[in-house]
Amino acid sequence: MSHQTDWLRHYKALVLGFCFCLVSPPPQAADLMENFDLAGNADLIAPGTGEPGSTAQAQLAAVLQQGQNNLAYLNQSGSSLLGIIVQAGTDQEAYILQQGGSQMAMINQSGQGNTAFISQEGADNQALIVQAGANNGARIEQSGSGLQGSIAQYGNQLQVLVRQYQ
Repeated sequence: MSHQTDWLRHYKALVLGFCFCLVSPPPQAADLMENFDLAGNADLIAPGTGEPGSTAQAQLAAVLQQGQNNLAYLNQSGSSLLGIIVQAGTDQEAYILQQGGSQMAMINQSGQGNTAFISQEGADNQALIVQAGANNGARIEQSGSGLQGSIAQYGNQLQVLVRQYQ
């Protein structure tokens, strides 16, 4: 099976899983009352203004977590950026850092104690990490244009690093 076909298969599975999660009822979060520092409409799109949060930025970040003690961090700077983190289990950590234009990054983790990190700089890059098991680590670093990287790990205590530079 080619790398392109493998990437497409994982991408389709992640998108289908994400869509399923969108139609599922949201998990209950007892600690939401403590989040007084979240601004009400600060992240909403203001059409046509060209300012942060406008359609000119075209940034989309989505996080879905089920379980306990999960951490997700997304940081986007640029235009046409997509970052998605889906985590189920306990003690998971996921980080997506995107800078540039036309970037796509997705992390899907299930199990316990997994860590995933995607860093993208440049344009037209795609990265996907799928992990299931316990205490796995995956990292993709991309700097350049038109790069594609994916990691799929199923098991325990697996570690992998993918670096792509142009």
